[in-house]
Order: sequence, then C-alpha cells, then structure tokens
Amino acid sequence: MKRKKKQHHDEHVDETWLLPYSDMLTLLLALFIVMFAMSEVDNQKFVRLSQQFNIIFSSSVLPDGGSSSVPSEKAAQTDVTDGILEGEKMNEVKSMLEAQIKEMGYSDKVVVDLSGQGLAISIQDVVLFNSGEAEIIKEYSPLLLHISDLLEDLDNDIEVAGYTDNVPINNGKFRSNWELSSMRAINVMNFMVDQGKLQPGRFSIKAYGEYQPKFDNSTAEGRAKNRRIEVFVARKYPASTVQTN
Repeated sequence: MKRKKKQHHDEHVDETWLLPYSDMLTLLLALFIVMFAMSEVDNQKFVRLSQQFNIIFSSSVLPDGGSSSVPSEKAAQTDVTDGILEGEKMNEVKSMLEAQIKEMGYSDKVVVDLSGQGLAISIQDVVLFNSGEAEIIKEYSPLLLHISDLLEDLDNDIEVAGYTDNVPINNGKFRSNWELSSMRAINVMNFMVDQGKLQPGRFSIKAYGEYQPKFDNSTAEGRAKNRRIEVFVARKYPASTVQTN
C-alpha cells in the first residue's frame, strides 16, 4: 500500500514582531535626539537634524504597508523643535529688554528673568505709579511701550500680577492693598492692549496685595522691591525641551 505523501503547506511567517521592533528603533532615535539636544550648543544644527529625523519617521514603511512612525513620538519631536525655537525667541527678547532698560536708567528697578516656566519682567511701582495710586504716570509709559513692542513678536499668553508691601492702605480710593494691586495690574494690562496693541485674548490678571512678598518687609528697601508689577510671558512647551543661554 502506497503511503500518501504528506502535504506541506506554506506557513505564513509571523511578522507581528516587526511593529514592536520598529517602535523600539523609533524610541532609540528619539532618545538620541534628546541626548544630542542636551549636549549640543548649536541650536540651528539640532533643528536641522531634528527635521531630518522627522522625514525619516514619516517615510519609513513596514512590510505590511503600515507606517513605522508613532504619532506620539512625532508630536514629541515637534515639541522639542518648537520648544528650542521658542527658547531662542525669549532669549532674544530678554537681551533686547535688558539693553533698553539699561539705556533708560531702570536697571536697579526693573528685572528680567528667563526660566523654564517663561519670561518674567518685574517692575517696581515707582517706575509706573505715584505712591498709593494706580494710574500710570505718562512720562514713564515709554517703558511699557518698549515691552509691548518686543512681546508682539511672541504669541504666548501674558499674565499681569500686582503686588504691594504690608503697609495698610485706606486713602479713600482703595480699601486694601488687594484693591490697589488689582487696579494697578488692570491698568498695565489695558495700557499694553490699548497703547501697545497687544491682543487682549493673551492676557490674564492676578492681584496678590501684600501676601506674596519676595523681600523683607521690615526694611524700606525690601518694601520698595515688594511694591511691583510682574509681567509674565508663559512658555508653551515643557522646560525640559527648551535650552536657555
């Protein structure tokens, strides 16, 4: 009796391993980009390299026709690039502001600081207001115009916050330091919108009164520094994706 020949069926090769393998390669490339960004001083070179990786990710295709790029990884890569460009713009604005402040003679009363959260401009009240008043002194308004002109190049959200010292106020116009700090912040915001031509949708207001001092209220110098307006330009991207000089 003849034995029947065993029929050999071509088994389908399992290609499911390709997807996690491609994901691993994508993650390794993303890791390389982050490490490169942390060690490389030349931001322009990094941007060009990042763009090339973006092209590689978008053009890679798996054998089954699927794309090897992962949307979340591409979004993270875009954030890295945009974050670096945002950081460069804020650095440029900070440098120009500091130069103008020095030229106008306000270096001891106006401080500009760039951090992982954003660009902060702290202005002592004597630069903008008379004691116990909330109306902006006209001869000092050019400073706010310069600030507004430079912030026009950024489309980030802006927060204006008012602060005072701990000396009580009750002058018939304001019942508390809260009211004074609030009206001062509102007037600065209105000036930057009306005179500085910045978009009102970018702004928000906060009033802290005497309750968040940065300096010692037991000294005249400390109280003077606590009476201030802070204009804060918030970053759009996480601090970890931004390089500052």
